Amino acid sequence: MSDRRARGGMAMTETDPRTRVLTIPNVISFLRLLGVPLFLYLFLGPKAWGWAVVVLAVGGTTDWIDGYLARRLGQVSRLGELMDPLADRLYILATLLAFTVESVVPWAFTIALLLREAVLLVVILVLRRQGHEPLPVHYLGKTATFLLLFAFPVLLLAKAAHGDVAAVAHAVGWGLAWWGLVLYWIAGGLYIVQARMVLRTPRTSGGLA
Repeated sequence: MSDRRARGGMAMTETDPRTRVLTIPNVISFLRLLGVPLFLYLFLGPKAWGWAVVVLAVGGTTDWIDGYLARRLGQVSRLGELMDPLADRLYILATLLAFTVESVVPWAFTIALLLREAVLLVVILVLRRQGHEPLPVHYLGKTATFLLLFAFPVLLLAKAAHGDVAAVAHAVGWGLAWWGLVLYWIAGGLYIVQARMVLRTPRTSGGLA
């Protein structure tokens, strides 16, 4: 009986969907990652800003699709949980650096976002040093990321367009960008609070109490 249970446990482990790699959500996340160097090439190389806007728009609008499909199809995996926020951060960092070089956004905005990323990196390193995994992404963080990824192509459109289109895009883009920045910091603050709670929780031989 014990051998049968052991074999059953092994079978469940082998078919655990969280260990799967080749899933539809993971393919989408991987394609989003490929969009980062493509955007940088289009923006900084031939300066094909129109196509760069398309890449950013696709990367931003598909941000929620991989997570939605993972839950809908029952294909939530550990790899997907790592790739999705990684793609978000790479899109934001790559866009920030490219936009700052081309004076689409000021250095103050870039520093504010980079400082938030640096703070959370320190928190994650502290968690790992204490034997904890990074905490799940808060929904406010996902909302802020969506706003930023939606704001960036609009700001780029404002830079490339003229007349009324440029004026409207400038107003809408910066409205989204500043709201995204504020929510980004609020989500970072919540992450820090959650991390402190985890670190203060007494640990037992079986894990967290």
